[in-house]
Amino acid sequence: MGDLQGAKWRKSTYSTHNGNCVEVAANLPGLIAVRDSKTPTTPVLLPPAEWSAFLTGLKTGTLNT
Repeated sequence: MGDLQGAKWRKSTYSTHNGNCVEVAANLPGLIAVRDSKTPTTPVLLPPAEWSAFLTGLKTGTLNT
């Protein structure tokens, strides 16, 4: 796993206040880190192109799961 020590985590603007939050760190070179706020020690690391495709799929409703 990449070094996440300098990660600057932010919560999704769509997250609710019930503790079910998605957090993203996009300040790391060459990757995007995504985690569930309930399990902050288990982030998922994505190349920026995959993160971009994920966001595009969400926005357009064409996300393939």
